[in-house]
Amino acid sequence: MSSEPVKPQAKPKAGELLELALLRWARFRQQLAQWLQPDNLQQLRPQVKFQAGVLAGFALLAAILLGVADLATRGVIELRLREDLQANLAQVVPAELHDNDLLQDSVMMDAKDNNLGSEQIEVYLAKKAGIVNAVCFKFIAPDGYAGPISLVMGVDRDGEILGVRVIAHVETPGLGDKIEVTKSKWVLGFNGKSLDNLSVEQWAVKKDGGVFDQFSGATITPRKVVQAIKRGLDFYKTHQAELLGAG
Repeated sequence: MSSEPVKPQAKPKAGELLELALLRWARFRQQLAQWLQPDNLQQLRPQVKFQAGVLAGFALLAAILLGVADLATRGVIELRLREDLQANLAQVVPAELHDNDLLQDSVMMDAKDNNLGSEQIEVYLAKKAGIVNAVCFKFIAPDGYAGPISLVMGVDRDGEILGVRVIAHVETPGLGDKIEVTKSKWVLGFNGKSLDNLSVEQWAVKKDGGVFDQFSGATITPRKVVQAIKRGLDFYKTHQAELLGAG
């Protein structure tokens, strides 16, 4: 018994595919036009599934618009955040201490035991001729009077503070906001301080027996900032050898 080999079916040509797609599109438009007829909509409007469909359609449209807006603005937002971070780092690490791009030269360090608002902290390395002269990093005082206080600090290779800036907070205007350098010079009092030239007891506001001023009517805010900066120095000391060897 013999049988003829089965011939493979010919693949549709590009023109046929286009014609089929146009036909389906025409049918869809026709069905949509019929569905949108006022008489048909009048009949559908009282139905729950129609109302649910309308709500779902609006939700889908809103999601699409939000997605488009996010894609359109994401690059701009990332650029602005990068510029803000670069400006903050420049305030706490003098330009003469490095010839590298701080944002492109960083390492992640474990900080889960330091109570700095994160289990890991990104440390930016200030290098000159490949040698680490200073580091800077962002951290958080999680227990401010009104909420977390975000800071950035620069430290030289010996562990001495080059600069501190408060970059975000929700403290009381006119009282706790004096931690901002634009409101008072209080934060500049940390320059030159280290774990070596101040004792543990001195790392406190004067009301608690330390060397740092508190604000009239607002002691908690400066107290928590001082404590966080001390913890930041402890964090640096823990990783000092590793960071200095990262050159």
